[in-house]
Parts: sequence; C-alpha cells; structure tokens
Amino acid sequence: QLVCDPSVPDPTRPGPRPRSETRERPELRAPIERQPELADAADMHIELIEHIRRIQSRIPLPWFELNSAAVAKHNADGRPIVRFEDIPLELTDLRLLVRQIADVLRRHGALDDADYAEIQHIGRDMKLLSVASAWYRRAAERGAALASAGLGSVSAEASGQGSPTGMLDQVLGLAMRPFLSRCAEVLQRTDLAAWTHGFCPLCGGEPDFAVITPAAERHLICSRCSLHWNFASLTCPHCNNSDRSRITSFATPDGQYRVYACDVCHRYLKAYDGRRATRPVLHIVDTVATLPLDAAAMQRGYTS
Repeated sequence: QLVCDPSVPDPTRPGPRPRSETRERPELRAPIERQPELADAADMHIELIEHIRRIQSRIPLPWFELNSAAVAKHNADGRPIVRFEDIPLELTDLRLLVRQIADVLRRHGALDDADYAEIQHIGRDMKLLSVASAWYRRAAERGAALASAGLGSVSAEASGQGSPTGMLDQVLGLAMRPFLSRCAEVLQRTDLAAWTHGFCPLCGGEPDFAVITPAAERHLICSRCSLHWNFASLTCPHCNNSDRSRITSFATPDGQYRVYACDVCHRYLKAYDGRRATRPVLHIVDTVATLPLDAAAMQRGYTS
C-alpha cells in the first residue's frame, strides 16, 4: 500500500465535509426555475447523489506517496497514479450501489429492461470485482497507449461509447465514483503541474467538464473521480489539437458557461467560467445545468 507524503495532513482522519456536497441538492433545483425541461434530469441526479454520498461518507481515505517526482514519473509513462488495488473498495457497498443506480436509471427511463436485468445480475454476482477491475484498467491501458502515440484522448467510438457494454460502463462509472472520489480528495492536495495529459492523472478517465479559474486557467474535471488538473486553455484534451483556428468556442448569453469544440476530432467540452461566478464549480450541478449546451454542440456536429 502506498504511503502518504509527510507534507499532507493525516488522511486517516476524516476531514470536514466538502461544502459542495451540501450545496448540490438546492443548486440542482435552481436551473429548473429557468428551464423546466431539466426537472427530470435534476431529479434523477439528486437520487444518484444521495446513494453515492451515503456510501462515500463511510469510505476511509487511502494513503498515497505523492510528490512532484512521482507525478512526473507517471506522466512520462502515461499511466495514472492510482492502481485498482489501491482503491479503498468494499465489495458489499459496490454491489449495493450498482443495483441502486440501475434502479434509479430505469425509473427515469435511462435504462431499458434488457440492460437493467443484465446489470442487476452483475450487481449480485461475486465476480463484480473482476468486472470493475477490467473497467478501471481499460482507461489506464488506453491512456498509456495514447501517451506513447502523443495523443490526448480518444474518439467516442474508441472509448466504448455506443458499444454493447456502454450502459454497464456508465453504471460502473457512477458506482465507483464514491471510492474514486475519496482517492481524489488525497491526490487533489498534491502539485499536479507535472501532469500534461488530457486524461486524469488519478484514474485515467476522460474529462467531461472543465472550470475556468479566476486566474484564467482551465482545469479539466475527470468524469470518473472528479479530480481537477490544469490543462492548456485552447488545446483539445481529446486529440491535443492546439491550432486555435480549429477550436470553436461559444458561450451562454450570461457568459457563465462555455463550450470548447475541436474541428479536428469533432469532440467538445463544456466549462464553468469561475472568473465572474458567485460560487465554485459543482460538477454534477453544472453538468445538468448545461444540458442545453450539449444539444447545441451536437446540432453543430460535435460529440462529447
């Protein structure tokens, strides 16, 4: 097991509950007043948050040996820092969460009967741990291959979106989130400046959101563990295109949210502009609040 850097506070002692956790539920309700069509999506995510937070509150913080040299070594190898074996995973909790998430998705029409039956079966199977391990390692192996090829990320097809295992991957992504988020709480205290890839330094996941800081830096947010890391503002994290003439950017009328779309790989990334914001970015809240931007980007021929 890895050891925590001496400069990091003792991770065995639970820290104060992050303020964002207490704000997510009311903040998810706020966009509904302006966009009633988001009500069902908000309700679904509120249910998911409640299940995830209930498990996350009892997961111990892991120990990691973290310093800039270690981050640089992993960056050079193109491999995320946390191995599957390092995740503070409890199989009973994971099995419960898989089944609960499948229930929520089915109730809100996001999961058909066939996928629901398959996922419920996997959730009760003692082999779930090996299924989760394979899911986790795919991102790490993909990241290493991309790093060696000098790319940032992959196309939607290569990443498994739209594949037969797509819904299972989505459920596993949600079910693994509380365990990975606890790892992110430790890793977020480390200087990640040496990490230069467009995929997550912790778990190898792709970014699904970003935040523009008051200093005008863009921090990517991992879709799997919600870790933040700095990445060039006008470089596509999916293919490393840095030609600004081939990056399309558009924003909401109030400037609160932006979309960065790449005209090379035709993928896009949404961002919360924190330079004039009254609150910090809330990953789940802002993902739901910007669903209309997803539609706008897709209408222009881009994919997430």
